[in-house]
Amino acid sequence: MVNSCAVVLAGGKGTRMRSEFPKTLLEVSGAPMLQWVMDVCKNSRINKTCVVTGYKSDLVEKFLQEKYPDSSTAYQAEQKGTGHALFAARDFIENSGCEDILVLCGDSPLMDADTVTKAYAFHMERNAAATVITAKVENPAGYGRIIREDGMVSAIMEEKELVRSQFGICEINSGAYWFKLKEILGILDEIKNNNTKGEYYLTDAIAILAEKKRNVSAYSTENKNVALGANNCEQLYDLSEIARKMIIKKHLVNGVSFMCTDGVVIAPGVTIGSGTVILPGTQIIGESSVGYNCKIGPNSHLKNIKVGNGSIINATQAYESNIGGNVKIGPFCHLRPGCNIGDNVKIGDFVEVKNTVLGEKTSVAHLSYIGDSDIGKGVNLGCGTFTANYDGVKKFRTVICDKAFIGCNTNLVAPVTVGEGAYTAAGSTITGDVPAGSLAIERNRQVIKSGWADKKLKNKK
Repeated sequence: MVNSCAVVLAGGKGTRMRSEFPKTLLEVSGAPMLQWVMDVCKNSRINKTCVVTGYKSDLVEKFLQEKYPDSSTAYQAEQKGTGHALFAARDFIENSGCEDILVLCGDSPLMDADTVTKAYAFHMERNAAATVITAKVENPAGYGRIIREDGMVSAIMEEKELVRSQFGICEINSGAYWFKLKEILGILDEIKNNNTKGEYYLTDAIAILAEKKRNVSAYSTENKNVALGANNCEQLYDLSEIARKMIIKKHLVNGVSFMCTDGVVIAPGVTIGSGTVILPGTQIIGESSVGYNCKIGPNSHLKNIKVGNGSIINATQAYESNIGGNVKIGPFCHLRPGCNIGDNVKIGDFVEVKNTVLGEKTSVAHLSYIGDSDIGKGVNLGCGTFTANYDGVKKFRTVICDKAFIGCNTNLVAPVTVGEGAYTAAGSTITGDVPAGSLAIERNRQVIKSGWADKKLKNKK
C-alpha cells in the first residue's frame, strides 16, 4: 500500500502465561504469534514495519533478524499501555515519510491481510483521521465496545464503563487501527494516564480525535476472530485450536485430504499440493512445502522441509532439508539439517541421515547412520551401514559414487571415497579409498576353535 507503514506492539511479558519467553513469541499452530502478525504486514504490502519490543527484547530482535530482517524495532523500557508503546515508536513514525500508519497488536494472530487492506481502502475513501478495525460478535464480554454518534465513532469504552443503554452493543474493538500519520502525531502527547493503572491507552486517541471533530470511522470486518488474543495458557490453547482448524479448512478447500485431524498441526504459510493426504499426529511447520499426491504421516514432524510430488513420509522427523519426488521414507527415520534427497530414493526404518546428499534411486534400507556424505545415484547401502564422520576434533565427508554397493554392517571411516560400481564386503571397516569396479574387504579371517564352546558350557551343566 502506497505511503503506509505499520507499528506492531510486541513489548508485553504476558505474566499469566507463566513463560520465560515474551508473550508474542509463544506459538499458535506451530508459529509464534508475532510471525502471524508480521506476515499480515508483509501480505498487505506495508512499506515499512516497526516492532515495539520490551520484555526480553533480545529474543524478539533475534527472531526478527532471522525472519524479517527489513523490519525496524523500538524499545519500550516499561510496559505502560498501548499508547505508551506507540510513544516508544515515535522516532520511527516521524521519520517514516508515510501518510498513513497501521497499528497492530503482536498478540492478535488471527488478524488477516484481507481485513487490513479493506480497512485501509475504507479509511482512504472517508479521508478519516483514524479508522478502528472492529468486529460484531454475539458475545462481546471482556472487549471494548465501539460507541457511535451519527454513524461516526466517538469513543471506545471498556465493559465496566458502559451505561445500561450501551449494554446491547456488540461491535468490539480489535485493537488494530489506521491513523493519518499527522493526526496521531498531533495528539500523541494528549494521551494521559489518568486511570487506576496509571497507563496510557491508545483507545483514548480515538476519543481525543472525536472531540476535536476529526473524522473517526470504524471498519467492521467479517472475520470474527480478529480481536482474539491470549492472556493465559488456556486462552492460548483455544486460540491455537481455532487457528489449527482454520488452516486445515483452507487446505481441505485446496484438495488436501485428512483421514483424521487428531494431532495435526500445520503452520501458517505452509503450502501443500492437491491430492496429498495428511495422516494423524503430523506436524508441518516453519517454511515447509509439500507437493502433490504425497502421503505424510502418521506421526511425522517436518520443519523447514521441501517435499516433491508423490512422496511418502511415514513416522519421520525431518528438519531443514529438501526431499525429492516419489521418495519413500520411514518409518522411524530422522533427517537432520542439510539433507538433499534425490527423486525415487528409499530410506527405510531406523535410519538417520545428516548433512548428506542422496542421489536418485539410492536406497538406505534400514538400521543405518549416514552423516556428512555425498552419495551418488543408484547406490545400495546395506543394513547397518555407518559413516564415521567425526574424529573428536573435525568432521570429514564420505563420498560414494554412482551404482556402488555397500555391504551390510560396513563402517566407512571418513574421509573416504568408494568409486563408481565398487563393492564393500559385509562386515568391513573401510579406511581407505575403494577404486571403481573393485571389491573392498577389510576384516580378519574367520578362525574356528573346535570344542571351545563345549568346554565353556560344560561347567554350567
